[in-house]
Amino acid sequence: MPTPRTTVRRLPKRGHYDRETIAAILDEGLVCHVGFVVDGQPYVIPTIYARSGDRLYLHGSAVSRMLRTLAGGVPVCVTVTLLDGLVLARSVFNHSMNYRSVVVLGTVAALEGKEKMLALQTIAEHVVPGRWKEARGPSETELKQTLVLSLPLDEASAKVRTGPPEDEEEDYALPHWAGVLPLQLTASPPVADPRLPPGIPLPASVRGWRRPRPG
Repeated sequence: MPTPRTTVRRLPKRGHYDRETIAAILDEGLVCHVGFVVDGQPYVIPTIYARSGDRLYLHGSAVSRMLRTLAGGVPVCVTVTLLDGLVLARSVFNHSMNYRSVVVLGTVAALEGKEKMLALQTIAEHVVPGRWKEARGPSETELKQTLVLSLPLDEASAKVRTGPPEDEEEDYALPHWAGVLPLQLTASPPVADPRLPPGIPLPASVRGWRRPRPG
């Protein structure tokens, strides 16, 4: 259910509050933007994330100012946006974009022990499914150098725009092309590390990498 803070007020028909829509957007995205305030100064930092059930995981260096600040209980706003197309109308005023976005509000909790390791595995598998078993896991030293945070999805909402341009009625008679230029994230051919020894095959996780798409 929407809260006063997550209710979409501008173009409310684009608002979605069901967990299925929110989860699908989070599961397709790769980068979130983390907004927080320190001493009156707002910051918005891009970072990797992953969803597991009703929680969002963030991770990074244990000395990261962002993560240490969030772990101290500072309120956070996390956003994820997927760009699906450029909407080209007959008038410049009505140009738009087709997109899916999620906003999550709340405070985080730091994870330790098995929860921390599971969260790191979830993040790795979110970015490249299958990669966790193909690479070396984190050492004890690396775990100590890493801070992992969990943000509940208790306050979250999605906003979605789909479909063709919405022009003024009188503009539909204009001789200008209008429509949607679809966009999506695709992978180019993999580039091997120059120090990779010969004979090591391309792993399945890289060979079959793609992002989930709705429908």
